[in-house]
Amino acid sequence: VFSALMFCHGALALDINQANEAELDSVKGMGPSLSVKVLTARSHGHFKDWADLMQRVSGIRQNKAKQLSEQGLTVNGQPFGATP
Repeated sequence: VFSALMFCHGALALDINQANEAELDSVKGMGPSLSVKVLTARSHGHFKDWADLMQRVSGIRQNKAKQLSEQGLTVNGQPFGATP
């Protein structure tokens, strides 16, 4: 059962450096305006980690990052709070 859950979580993972606008919009808590902010910031270079994302995108702070991570969003494959 545990491996099945891990597989499901992995299947739902969406990396913020790879996702398009529609994929970002589909993440609960993201929304169209935040998706545009993410894509605009990403156009200047990929996000290195969650701290980089939170610094560069207004509207994403610790609580929002935790919420987005719980929905399957990752930064370079890492969920929020994971140590690289």
